[in-house]
Amino acid sequence: MTKVKRVAVQGEVGSNSDMAVQQMLPGAQLVPCESFAAAFDAVHARRADLALIPVENSSAGRVADPHHLLPDAGLHIIGEHFLPIHFDLVAPPGASIETITTVRSHVHAFGQCTRLLRTHPWKRHISADTAGAAREVAELGDPTIAALAPSGIARIYGLETLQEKVEDTSTNATRFVLLSPSEQITPNRPAITTLLFRVRNVPAALYKCLGGFATNSVNITKLESYQLGGSFMASQFYVDIDGHIEDHNVQLAIEELRFFVTYLDIMGCYPAHPYRKQVHCE
Repeated sequence: MTKVKRVAVQGEVGSNSDMAVQQMLPGAQLVPCESFAAAFDAVHARRADLALIPVENSSAGRVADPHHLLPDAGLHIIGEHFLPIHFDLVAPPGASIETITTVRSHVHAFGQCTRLLRTHPWKRHISADTAGAAREVAELGDPTIAALAPSGIARIYGLETLQEKVEDTSTNATRFVLLSPSEQITPNRPAITTLLFRVRNVPAALYKCLGGFATNSVNITKLESYQLGGSFMASQFYVDIDGHIEDHNVQLAIEELRFFVTYLDIMGCYPAHPYRKQVHCE
């Protein structure tokens, strides 16, 4: 019998992370955590087998905390999942748009619902996650306090939906990465390979690092920089590329990259989610 996977997430039952787990790993046991660091710790402490972490959103951009934690997490990326994100404005029974003075949610949800928030002078209260914001609103029972929460969550907490799908765009989606303590290189194509590297302190070092990808026709889909040790003088870079680590052109690009870096970590080579193809076709 296959063991049920325990998956750590930042957030509560009913959160977008919970929905991503249900879609990616049906039947998995959710391990809710208060923070991203706690989710990583749960894997290291073997309270969870895997962690599923959001890293970027199509409307609000990168999710900052995971990006800063990933380089030192000691975990391997073994998969990705794209989740369409929809938010409802929910409040206690008897509340209305007119009674609301404060709205609660995760900081990233505010960045995905700016059109609604611009039209109302509501105070914003940052919660640990979107599902937690709905729970807090239900516990408070105050008709002046609402939450931006995942669609459908109102019924879980006995709340009323004042407005549905208040996100800025209908194509709003969040990308999650699946993290494991052990490396698992996918045999499948198409694949995404994630690299972390530090450049040598020479002129045009980053330009030279990226040149090998261009000359070998390797598409870079994501590039992020990080400052090291509180200094503006040292940087490391996180890169996602289209391609499998065993593809000849990818190997040539990485071979060229090694000439210009002081450190290189292949964080994962995993199946490309079908959403990528869908986006390219639209």
